[in-house]
Amino acid sequence: MIKIFGHKAPDTDATGSAIIWSWFLGTKDVEATPYVLGTPNTEAAFVLKRWGYETPAILDDVDADDMVVIVDTNNPAELPEHINDATVIEIIDHHMLVGGLKTKQPINITIEPVASTATVMANMMGEDLATAPDAIKGLILSCVLSDTLEFRSPTTTDVDVALASFLADELGLDVTEYAGEMFAAKSDVSHFSDAELLRMDSKEYAVDGVKLRISVLETTSPETVLSRKDSLIETMATVATEDSVDQVLLFVVDILNEQATLLIPNDTVKQIAQKSFDVIVSGDAIVLPGIVSRKKQIIPNLVV
Repeated sequence: MIKIFGHKAPDTDATGSAIIWSWFLGTKDVEATPYVLGTPNTEAAFVLKRWGYETPAILDDVDADDMVVIVDTNNPAELPEHINDATVIEIIDHHMLVGGLKTKQPINITIEPVASTATVMANMMGEDLATAPDAIKGLILSCVLSDTLEFRSPTTTDVDVALASFLADELGLDVTEYAGEMFAAKSDVSHFSDAELLRMDSKEYAVDGVKLRISVLETTSPETVLSRKDSLIETMATVATEDSVDQVLLFVVDILNEQATLLIPNDTVKQIAQKSFDVIVSGDAIVLPGIVSRKKQIIPNLVV
């Protein structure tokens, strides 16, 4: 049995891609089971329900007896603690190569410069995509729309747009209408604690030896999150201590206006913001016009 999973703080692409590839391997008579490394975010939960899937079981760790396929990441910091003990047989991703994973044998690695892992998988399926059930096609479409912010993100490629258009036609869906439903679900964060919001869609990343938890909340209702600014700022220090990182950076991405608000809890984050984005910070938040992508616009620009 192969275990398939994406990164911690699972989003739509990490959750959906594990299910998609489990289905595809099943068509090749390979037994595989999808997992998640935590509770999927509200958008992912909406997508699973919309296409008739149960939430995959949460996987706490792996061991030497496990055979695994890693999707939507290749970063050991986003994977189970003992990932290097397991037998990794494949990696499918669309992020930059981080390094640090060790394998017991040569493996297949597919990393393509497209906006979602589901796009990579669709390319790998080739003609088999046409035989996929509507639910799988719906998951692929959802992953593409999520990671591209309905084609607003600079990570979007012509391949992503063409794939989404094809799938929407196949499913009889209006892309804008369906994406709006997804983003509305993503924006409903009222029942999450501040700590949960800071960890919901976050990645650990080190810049010149400084460990950062880079959190992104994509929403069509940024005021809902920003109304909790004071308590979120207070919680950042606690989360940083509990997660053994130096700083927490929270970017509240306004999907419709295509901009991000970065919260400024202390002088260190203030300096990071000013050096990284060429801005002058005078308060506890700074608006960054045009910034929507962690992968392409936030992480590559970070300076400490």
